[in-house]
Amino acid sequence: MNPFSDKSSVNLPVTENNETLLKKLNIRTITAQLIVDLEKNINNRSLGPNNVANHYFDYRIGSNAVPGTPDKEPYTQYIVGPRDILNITVWEHPELTIPAGQFRSAESAGNVVGEDGTIFYPYAGVVKAAGRTVEDIRAELIQKLSQYIENPQLDVRVISYRSQRVYVVGEVNQPGIQTVKDIPLTVLEAINNSGGVKTDADMRNITLTRGGKTYKINLLALYEGGDTSQNVMLKQGDVLNVPDNNFNKIFVLGETEGSSRSIFMNKGRMTLTEALSDAGGVNQEKSDPARIFVFRGGMGKPEIFHLDAKSPDALLLADRFPLQPRDVIYVDRAEGIRWNQIVLQIAPTIALLGIAGVF
Repeated sequence: MNPFSDKSSVNLPVTENNETLLKKLNIRTITAQLIVDLEKNINNRSLGPNNVANHYFDYRIGSNAVPGTPDKEPYTQYIVGPRDILNITVWEHPELTIPAGQFRSAESAGNVVGEDGTIFYPYAGVVKAAGRTVEDIRAELIQKLSQYIENPQLDVRVISYRSQRVYVVGEVNQPGIQTVKDIPLTVLEAINNSGGVKTDADMRNITLTRGGKTYKINLLALYEGGDTSQNVMLKQGDVLNVPDNNFNKIFVLGETEGSSRSIFMNKGRMTLTEALSDAGGVNQEKSDPARIFVFRGGMGKPEIFHLDAKSPDALLLADRFPLQPRDVIYVDRAEGIRWNQIVLQIAPTIALLGIAGVF
């Protein structure tokens, strides 16, 4: 970490053309021109579609998520399924509407769709209900009852939705099962119904598992960027997982006012100045501000950056330098402090030798 070195002292694994090579890395100085070059790439911005924080989760756990979100499907009316409960009303015929008495609840008096997808209704017999809309069921019942009742006035409603479920798990306040009803259930509504996300949730890397495939949902892009394509409409059997934020850490080591620590990146974004500030700032007595380094090893593309902060206004550049998950910041020790520590360590030995008459 000599401030005049332009390469790393050891070989590091680098992925190039799908091959892992061992090579020494160039040490790049954080300058105004470097900041300009970084800001030209939209993916260095927080909401850039290929920002590293959007993909680091997959890289670390080996997930094979399908790029993008599921194809948008047109909204259709609710499709009745097994275990749903229907309420069928035939006007002016209470013996058909509430044959068991008026004091029973609507659910207990309703018609439960069986596992075979059918219901039984007086005079109509067995009627196929699963896989159909309530309008289709109503039309068939009218056609069959018209043989016994003149001009039947009939209504069909779902009074208990039980056939279609989605599962919301992970870092939400109330994980559990949610039912799909006649109003479409979207990702945003499912998250809100679960009490919202916890403070340690990774909103960039929510996963949606459907039909054996896993898709990525970037809730932050929806909240802050207005990307409505992320608000996917959920279907029967979907699993929505909100992961934790443990991968979105950076590490601050060396001569800072606080002890060495790891710091969570709020919403996957943090600058070098913010990280140094959260760590207590550089130690005014022991550190060498001219030797601040950022070591980046994520996504198989390691890099080393050097900040010369002998002049405090260099921290203005650091405040424009975006960090990535798992970056390691190291504040080196001043040369004089290192020599003083060596002297302090060998002083007892020198004193002991002096007592023994060696000197």
